Amino acid sequence: MKAKITLVTLLFFSYLSITQAQRYGTAVGLRFGNNNHYRTVGLTAQQRIAERLTLEGVLQSDFNLNTTFSLVLEKHRPIISKRFNYYYGAGMSVGVEESFVKDPESKQIIHTYGNNTVGVDLIGGVELTILNTAISLDYKPNINLSGREEFYRGQVGISARVILVKSKEQKKKQRQRQKAKNKAQRVPLNEQINSIFEKKN
Repeated sequence: MKAKITLVTLLFFSYLSITQAQRYGTAVGLRFGNNNHYRTVGLTAQQRIAERLTLEGVLQSDFNLNTTFSLVLEKHRPIISKRFNYYYGAGMSVGVEESFVKDPESKQIIHTYGNNTVGVDLIGGVELTILNTAISLDYKPNINLSGREEFYRGQVGISARVILVKSKEQKKKQRQRQKAKNKAQRVPLNEQINSIFEKKN
């Protein structure tokens, strides 16, 4: 019975991916994050910059002591189709965060806030594009370089982004720009002929 349910579910998502979902060039939306210390709500924007390669910016905050901005380069790989994929990547982050330090002598946790932090972000997740929305579930570890005592923090995130520019539209605009560029660089035939005679003379 479980095998049948799993098969039906896979076929259903495959059908949605093929018939309904759209690959995207530009998408923006909300991201909900959670780690061991706090939960965040933020804005996320993805821009496709090459085949299966996107740049994602995430501005998130707990509206209290923690606000960060991350810029991550992500590589996408299809699972069932191009609309249901997994992705991974890395980037940088800056922010203002709280910090927790354990004092083994006093057995106390020293809490500070307002720390200006700089770190390296890694990311890995899965993404499904249905209709005009890209929904993703990811894990985003942060490695601290400065400003915070904890070297590592991991965050689970759920994002929902509305597609503003579809991949086909983006490719069409790119082709139009390239065509216009080629046309501008093309030398008219009469000028080519004139230049040949001028060289002979």
